[in-house]
This record gives sequence, structure tokens and C-alpha cells, in this order.
Amino acid sequence: MDIIRCGWVTQEQIYIDYHDKEWGIAKYDDASLFELLMLEGMQAGLSWITILKKRDNYRRCFDNFDPQKIALYDDKKVNELLLNPGIVRHRLKIEAIIKNTQAYLRILKEFASFSDYIWQFVGGKPINNNWISIQQIPAQTMASDMMAKDLKKRGFKFVGSKICYAFMQASGMVNDHTTRCFCNKPSS
Repeated sequence: MDIIRCGWVTQEQIYIDYHDKEWGIAKYDDASLFELLMLEGMQAGLSWITILKKRDNYRRCFDNFDPQKIALYDDKKVNELLLNPGIVRHRLKIEAIIKNTQAYLRILKEFASFSDYIWQFVGGKPINNNWISIQQIPAQTMASDMMAKDLKKRGFKFVGSKICYAFMQASGMVNDHTTRCFCNKPSS
């Protein structure tokens, strides 16, 4: 019997593994949430699989997303990153990771954790949806609108509502596995 997955999953093993083992599983760890939000921003205008295939390179290039290190990156480091074919070489996106890191560190001073801050947009627990097909899944919601607005107010870049909703799906803040998908289990 064939395993039924969400309709967006291709036959590429990297995508299958991502869907089956990561996407939609609730994440509460600050470091994981921070990395995921940064990578979602890098996706803007591209497909997620492009970023997924470059994820290990991003980790290497950005010091495993260590915010203390990234916050200190300067123009020399940006220029070095622009020469690296292992990541998307887009100056504004690279600079956004640096600015977003600085904003992230400010959030950590204000809230107990980044997790507490980011999960507030869904009331602290996953929203379990019951979509039959991927065509029913929205690209953005009121919660992602509020998240994007607040992140932008705090200085984040590349965090529009659609990027925030993709982040919410990937981080398990919303469970958008379709009802026939074998991963569709209510999160708590």
C-alpha cells in the first residue's frame, strides 16, 4: 500500500524526508525556530526545495545560525557570503539575516524566549486544520498577518505574511497536513 502524503511533496527524497520528519512538527526550541524563520525568508521568490537543498550550506556559512556571531557580521563578511555558490547570493537577503539576528536578540531581552514570543500568535499551541486538499490551504491568515506586522515593527526583513504562514506551517504552529496524509495527527 502506498503512503499518502500532502500533495506538495515531490518524489525527491530530501522533500519526502522533510515532509515526513520535520514539516508541521511543533518546534519550541529558540535556535530551531530562529533558523527556520531565517531560511523561510531566504525562500522569498524561490521554491522551498531550493533552500532545503542549500540548508546545510547556510548552516556552515552562518555559523550554525549562532545569533551572537551573526549579529557581528560586517560588510567584509557580507561580500564573502555573496561569493558563496552554496547559498542564494542576494545581498538584501544576506543583510536581512544580519538585521533579523539583531532584532531576534532584542526580542530575547524582552521575552523569556523567542519561542514564547513567536508562539503567542497562535495562543501558545498548534492550530489543527482539516484541509482535504492543498488547494484549500490559505497562503496567509490573520495570525500570519499579525506576526508579520509585529516582526516588521521590530526590524525584521523578508517576513511578509505569506513567509510567516509558511514558517507557521513548517514549525508546527499550524498543522496543515491534509486529512488523507499519513502525517495528519493533531498536534498539542
